[in-house]
Amino acid sequence: MSYHVRVKICGVTTEVDARQAALLGADAVGLNFYQGSPRYIGPQTAQVILRELPPFVAAAGVFVDTPMRQAFEQVQALRRINLIQWHGQNRELSDPFPYYLIAAFAVRDAASLQAVQRYLDACRAVGRMPSALLLDGHVAGQHGGTGQKAPWELLASFRPGVPILLAGGLTPENVAEAIRVVRPYGVDVASGVESAPGRKDAEKMRRFLANAREAAARLP
Repeated sequence: MSYHVRVKICGVTTEVDARQAALLGADAVGLNFYQGSPRYIGPQTAQVILRELPPFVAAAGVFVDTPMRQAFEQVQALRRINLIQWHGQNRELSDPFPYYLIAAFAVRDAASLQAVQRYLDACRAVGRMPSALLLDGHVAGQHGGTGQKAPWELLASFRPGVPILLAGGLTPENVAEAIRVVRPYGVDVASGVESAPGRKDAEKMRRFLANAREAAARLP
């Protein structure tokens, strides 16, 4: 059955790229606050970018191993962000309200999915489920934007009970196949629509969005 697949353009570093992504139809953009990333931006740059977003386009703050309290304080100061995308090892089972929590995991094999399931079981036990899972490709020591594909065939049968955002190595050329195999709630792309790290390519974004939406619309 066809559906509307959500598209997030992550690692946006300029207001021009954010505005272009929104005008092309992106549902969300991601702002990376992890200083180890080539797509890192500080609060002042983030504020400029957020001012350029039109209504109905969501904004996600991307954090790696940042204590939740600190992440909350940072997004509260920026106001326009309503999603917290959290990567890392020391996961807190805190209440993210009023923000939506996207729990990000690098997936390499079945054992990786077992770790995801254990996290979800712990969340369910305390009544604090994430709003979505972001399932990414695995590259040791890196957190997103790696260009490494996630294991699509393995994820095709994974039903965690919360929406899945598929990331990792997605490009305009392969996003349609990824959607046909995994059927995710949404797809997340960074390096696959760039001319250089942190610099988005408008034509690549246009083709990515068009191919993703067409693939979702054609699903039986």
